[in-house]
Amino acid sequence: MSAHPVAAVTSPSTWAFIEDKFRPHAKEMLAKLVDFVQNEVVPAERVYLAQIPSDPATRWQTIPPILEELKAKARKLGLWNMFLSKTHYPDVGVDLTNLEYAVMAEVMGRTGALASMATNCAAPDTGNMEVFARYGTPTQKKAWLVDLMAGKTRSSFAMTERFVASSDATNIKTSIRKEGNDIVINGHKWWISGAGDPRCAVHLVMGKSDPNNPDRYQQQSIVIVPANTPGVKVIRPMTVFGYDDAPEGHCEVIYENVRVPESNLIAGWGRGFEVIQGRLGPGRIHHCMRSIGLAQRALDIMIERITDPTRKTFGKHLYEHGTIVQNVALSRAEIESARLLVLSAAHQIDKARAKGAMKEIGIAKFVVPSMALGVVDRAMQSFGAEGLSQDTPLAYFYSGLRQLRYADGPDEVHIQQIGRKEIGRAPELKKLSEAAAQKEKQLFAEAGLKARL
Repeated sequence: MSAHPVAAVTSPSTWAFIEDKFRPHAKEMLAKLVDFVQNEVVPAERVYLAQIPSDPATRWQTIPPILEELKAKARKLGLWNMFLSKTHYPDVGVDLTNLEYAVMAEVMGRTGALASMATNCAAPDTGNMEVFARYGTPTQKKAWLVDLMAGKTRSSFAMTERFVASSDATNIKTSIRKEGNDIVINGHKWWISGAGDPRCAVHLVMGKSDPNNPDRYQQQSIVIVPANTPGVKVIRPMTVFGYDDAPEGHCEVIYENVRVPESNLIAGWGRGFEVIQGRLGPGRIHHCMRSIGLAQRALDIMIERITDPTRKTFGKHLYEHGTIVQNVALSRAEIESARLLVLSAAHQIDKARAKGAMKEIGIAKFVVPSMALGVVDRAMQSFGAEGLSQDTPLAYFYSGLRQLRYADGPDEVHIQQIGRKEIGRAPELKKLSEAAAQKEKQLFAEAGLKARL
């Protein structure tokens, strides 16, 4: 039996560990995906970037034609909306477990966002589609979910606010107020991914609808805002280390007296936190899955570089230097460890949905981006100054990964949550220690020995 092609781009040992959890149709889809990413998407990466105009007048209005070509090929192959599990969303989902999708997301992550966009599995649309699929009314699904799933439109999720410490989402100040049969929204958001895209048809906006509620987690609601609604003002794209991620962008957006019908409310008044926990859990793990792939790609690029026979320093090939060998080994070890962590979280989501996997998701969220940044940094170092330039994709990889230490909650928040959960185990640990001490005392007595302190 021949080895599955995914082993060559991920890890043979990890694939052997999880292969029996993949059903035949998932293995077949994964093989198609590996071929599609390696032979269609990777060769298109530089073409995609070259097709984005540098002229500001057209830069934010142009969708690279190569992307639409890739989307057509992916859809023909059945590589479409793979993130949406039929187990949880039987009316619209794809027959894949989160574990099966985790490996696919790693493969797609090798190209940054391009493969994910080509297969309609890119953020923020993935999270927004899950919101519509899980909480949307039939009317809301028909209006927004159908076109998102068809790849005809894109979307934004507006949560982070300027001038507000938004890592604590209870601080957000955007006003969502009921007025007759309408909802009126006023707020100042930024880092709103996808808001600059000409295909962006809808924003999901989170704000405070009941600021005086004694329960801080029932003060917020989420509202559907069509992107062309009067009062929606996209102010500017933000840049990350100089990259603007056009044409999607991460934008500053002002909502000024934006008025929509009350039927645009998601799930119900005061359920904003409930919705975002359902949305951000899968979103966080999807980011981690893709980050593993990007780290693996960076290591692959590094290995090609250091084994280039024309590259010698101080009379040695690069791969003959001890520090280089050490960096390769460290990167391999860290990728392998993080991959197992992510797969464990994906498996737990399958067993208990995102809410039952919050510990595993939280750990992955602060471990994986930092790991991947370290791997990319070592790869950059092996290129010298070239590693910082536009002549390799590594600097762009780095900027994208650095965002993830903030996106969907900064590292510090996840670390605090996990730390508190661990400390909460203290009473149970004490009970176990006391029981062991009692047993030990009994054993000493039976042996006719005197216990020593």
